[in-house]
Amino acid sequence: MRYCITGGIGAGKSYVCARLEKRGIRIYDCDRGARQLLHSSPQIQLAITQLIGKEAYDSNGNLNKPVVAKYLLASEENKQRVNAIVHPAVMEDFRNSGLRWMESAILYEAHLEHHVDKVIAVTAPAEIRIHRIMERDGITYDKAREWLEKQADQDEVAARADHVIVNDGVADVDKQIDIILQELANGTTRPTL
Repeated sequence: MRYCITGGIGAGKSYVCARLEKRGIRIYDCDRGARQLLHSSPQIQLAITQLIGKEAYDSNGNLNKPVVAKYLLASEENKQRVNAIVHPAVMEDFRNSGLRWMESAILYEAHLEHHVDKVIAVTAPAEIRIHRIMERDGITYDKAREWLEKQADQDEVAARADHVIVNDGVADVDKQIDIILQELANGTTRPTL
């Protein structure tokens, strides 16, 4: 069985993953995996260079982030072209990692849900998420809200998930994790806690 922790920016996926890791569960971070593969995979570097141009990487083989970002932001089609290179490689890296758990913020947006058996969505109220983003990234309220609004609707993500963890600063996250782990061990699913 393979599992995914997902949820929007500021919901607390990393916190939940840290709580799982304290229980001995190792988790593959899809964002970190993508960054690593963009720097280390000759196949991805070649494909990105063929797509964007030789300026996508500098002479030392480092990703030229401003060039790639400009390409990504130019159109949805450009973003999808890059995703078509990176996402399959990340999923292959996850499968080859031997890990059974992964963290992916864009599981549904990237249509990667078929790579896992169960999805656990982490949710939090919008205002809490905005303030977490502001604190973490040192940005304004308006900028944090803009980032939040660009993401998939949290209610839709939660509705599609097999389990939901509410990380609102009040609900007991560890208790919710324990219940979900017990349900996963028993083969049962409860859509919300």
